[in-house]
Amino acid sequence: MADEELHENDSKDQKDWQSDTAKDAAGSSDNDDNGFTVDMDQVQAVLNATADKSAMTPQMQRMMARQEENTKRVEETIKGTKSNPRWFVPLFCILMVIGLVWVVCYYLTSNYPIPNIGAWNLLIGFVIIMIGFLMTMWWR
Repeated sequence: MADEELHENDSKDQKDWQSDTAKDAAGSSDNDDNGFTVDMDQVQAVLNATADKSAMTPQMQRMMARQEENTKRVEETIKGTKSNPRWFVPLFCILMVIGLVWVVCYYLTSNYPIPNIGAWNLLIGFVIIMIGFLMTMWWR
């Protein structure tokens, strides 16, 4: 019974929401969106710091001051960060790969890379791998 009631509506009773939305969008101006009275071009000028400060409203001046403060804060944060030299990441990657190749080489030949030291080759390979992994902790 509920299904019959739902389907009894004919197309005359249904509201065309899409056309109403299109009419509303065509009738409104840029300044009336969401009740704000600030033009978006002015906002962009403030955010890009190209606006004339004397012609701005107090609200726009506060927004511009906030933007300048945030920019300074970000620049100070960037200056305070330290970074590793360019060779750091390739070095620890190469060390891990060399250690892996060392261990695989010992497993495949059971005598090389350094003959006559036996299982110490495993220790050497794992130490090289661990040096590479320890370097990752200092990576910035």
